[in-house]
Amino acid sequence: MGMVDGKIAIITGATSGIGARTAELFVAEGANVVFTGRRKAEGEAVAARIGKRAQFLAADATSEDDWKRVIDHTVKAFGRIDCLFNNAGGPAPTGSITSVPVAGFDAAMALLVRSVMLGMKHVAPIMLQQRSGSIINNGSIAAHQTGRSSSMVYGAAKAAVNHLSKCVAMELGEHNVRVNSVSPGAIATGILPKALGVDASRADALADAMKEVYAKVQPLPRAGVPDDIAQCVLWLASDRSTFINATDIVVDGGLIGGAMFTPHHEGLKQVKARFGI
Repeated sequence: MGMVDGKIAIITGATSGIGARTAELFVAEGANVVFTGRRKAEGEAVAARIGKRAQFLAADATSEDDWKRVIDHTVKAFGRIDCLFNNAGGPAPTGSITSVPVAGFDAAMALLVRSVMLGMKHVAPIMLQQRSGSIINNGSIAAHQTGRSSSMVYGAAKAAVNHLSKCVAMELGEHNVRVNSVSPGAIATGILPKALGVDASRADALADAMKEVYAKVQPLPRAGVPDDIAQCVLWLASDRSTFINATDIVVDGGLIGGAMFTPHHEGLKQVKARFGI
């Protein structure tokens, strides 16, 4: 028996990376999944790989009309919605506050924050009527600490996602609908190459190369991978987490836990040597 047997889930931003792996895992654990993204060819390829219990809809998560279409399709096809994973995202403008382009700022806020708000706005009436449901929003460790993203705009947007999740959780929780967020650490996907200007199709292919880049940035000696996030989302969607609400779960291998032990003690050795201790 799978962890989400018989459940109906919507997953956004699932044409690659964390979203695609989450859709695959949900189906393997018994769910029917409607997943979305803006890249039609990639989405159809993911659906073909996963199988008939995964349906792809080309949709823009920043568009309210597209959200209405996705929700209506899911309800007509399955009669209910048990889980929403607001995962759609992407890079934001990098550089100094003195040079942030207003258009780029607005576009990032639409993709990273408005998409989450719209998803919750349009799935909430369904879940309220059911008096059940689990909403999971994709945050980031960049919401917890500065300097954890190439973009301060991205960090600010993810902080908004994490806090909005808690605000909505306090409303919907009264009706047995849970809202939580997951904050990934250094996960090997194409998002950093995209932020640095690499074309999206090529950036996704660089995900494996990111494993080497991220292997030593946290105490656990490996990079995070999409499955690490997908497993956490699966648990939050399942009936094993029914008393978890208004919580952000950091999945980062200990990256924001504090100073790493070995570098810290190597630094102490250098200090002691300098003072002749």
